[in-house]
Amino acid sequence: MIAHSALRAWPRQKRDALRLALWTSQEIAEATGGVASGAFQCAGVEIDSRDVRSGDLFAALKGEATDGHRFIDKAFANGAAAALVSQPIDWPHVLVSDTAEALAMLAAAARNRAEAVRIGVTGSVGKTGVKEAIFTALDRTSRGAAHRSVRSYNNHVGVPLSLARMPARAKFGVFEMGMNHAGEIEGLTAHVRPHVAVVTTIAPAHIENLGSMEAIADAKAEIFAGLAAGGTAVIPADSEFADRLRGHAEARGARVMTFGRAAGSDARLLDAIPSANGGSLVTADIDGTRLCYSVAEPGDHWIMNSLAVMAAVKAAGGDLAAAGLALAEMGGLKGRGARHRIAVPGGHALVIDESYNANPASMRATLRQLGQTPATRRIAVLGSMKELGDFAPTMHAGLVEPVSEAHIDHLVLVGDEMRFLARELGKGIAGALAAPVSFAHCDGPGEAIAALEEFGLAGGDAVLVKGSNSVGLGRLVAHLVDRGR
Repeated sequence: MIAHSALRAWPRQKRDALRLALWTSQEIAEATGGVASGAFQCAGVEIDSRDVRSGDLFAALKGEATDGHRFIDKAFANGAAAALVSQPIDWPHVLVSDTAEALAMLAAAARNRAEAVRIGVTGSVGKTGVKEAIFTALDRTSRGAAHRSVRSYNNHVGVPLSLARMPARAKFGVFEMGMNHAGEIEGLTAHVRPHVAVVTTIAPAHIENLGSMEAIADAKAEIFAGLAAGGTAVIPADSEFADRLRGHAEARGARVMTFGRAAGSDARLLDAIPSANGGSLVTADIDGTRLCYSVAEPGDHWIMNSLAVMAAVKAAGGDLAAAGLALAEMGGLKGRGARHRIAVPGGHALVIDESYNANPASMRATLRQLGQTPATRRIAVLGSMKELGDFAPTMHAGLVEPVSEAHIDHLVLVGDEMRFLARELGKGIAGALAAPVSFAHCDGPGEAIAALEEFGLAGGDAVLVKGSNSVGLGRLVAHLVDRGR
């Protein structure tokens, strides 16, 4: 009886009255100005008919190459509950004049109805990993009431889609924002209107389109344009562009939190030592609170990422202890640090999957990490770094130094731009490399697989696979993992 009374007296909150369904037909119609064909409820939102799951709303977007309306039947065959369309269909639907605009309207409605604290994340390197870590920390804090953009849904379609998927009951929402031209992040941050905006780092990614590092910093700082009143900007204190970022943030009236090694950083690294699991044990001062926590992911770049995560969690009102647990338990993401132990002659080899993205800063960081990885031999499969424009020859050739410092035993270079590094390696100049490094230069992933097979992996090897996604080195990783099972 006492227990029953206690249950009845459990305090109710405003969010308890909200529907469990993500969207009803009435809500979709009201948000988009469309007309519903009837009453229905949806559990999710999807734009790719191949990814539709039971209960989803399929948004039939029209692109330059194809029209989502062509895949309506496939979406419903996969379990769609309804579709967002700009032409009448025989299935349950909401009819609108423009489906892309309607998706943006649905995103705005999702943003406005939820009381979630919204965190936006951008940066030249590390934004997806930092986004995932912030989400994991806040999901612990809120006991499952956090939401995030999945995969790399960080563009003009992915951001509104991620917002439209945010439940009304969400307490936190974490959204990644990417760009390769000036002005793009300003449009994305207008959708999210974050309470906390994080810039992970400034590096020469997309410099082909932006022309200078200063322009890259300015483009990333566009995220501050959408900050909600009283919002917080989280910026890297150790960056040479810290003052530039701070100026943009303060011009928008933001509170600024910095992270890094620099004296006076709000999230300041005090000490870091290697931990038994290959990661790091970090001691930091987070806005006056001293913390000691573990970071599962190896490398100095993840120590810095952890400080950005802690600053963001603090600014969002989350639990720093939960953030520490999240960082201790996080594994690498597919294409972004996932580690695989594969069976090879003589034992097992370690494959480090960094195949999704590459720029000069991330190349140097992951090569440094490989150099610190215990191994009998260290092998690196390096794919071209894209969108560097006129800077490509210098920046690819410049990898000769981190390759030397990482004590690489064999290199497989993939893609046309990697010929510049191949030329440097071929010179064999004393002082550039302490000892010659064996290498092969390949046009694509198929040749790279053959070259790696010819070299022959053995027990104790560590293999780093790193390159821009368009090079296709994910295929090589899949080959190694499938073969080594």
